[in-house]
Amino acid sequence: MAKPPDPFHEFVIELLAPMGLVSIRRMFGGAGVFRDGLMFALLADDTLYLKTDASLRTDLEAEGGAPFIWTKPSTGEAIDMGYVSLPSSAMDDPDEAASWARRALAVAKAKAAAKPVPKPGRKK
Repeated sequence: MAKPPDPFHEFVIELLAPMGLVSIRRMFGGAGVFRDGLMFALLADDTLYLKTDASLRTDLEAEGGAPFIWTKPSTGEAIDMGYVSLPSSAMDDPDEAASWARRALAVAKAKAAAKPVPKPGRKK
């Protein structure tokens, strides 16, 4: 049986509407936000975190964004996942939120393009 729609997920889809159609997929206790087949944001504890590079991270943190830190259950090690929360001012402003999200999508596209293409395996 499918879980009922999550109100925060619905809010995020509406908030990011100015950037076009986005989808949300539940994963690992949170959710990923996707556009053009790429995950550019994640949702955890009713917070929207954007995928970052050095420049976007600096800009988001300057506006009050905080990093998403995952704690590895087996060791308690804190791991920075490379996502930073959307500034609170953007949570009430779809145009501002979409502007930040477009930058995160550009980061996701650049990182995907930089990944090496796997060589086809040999069949035995």
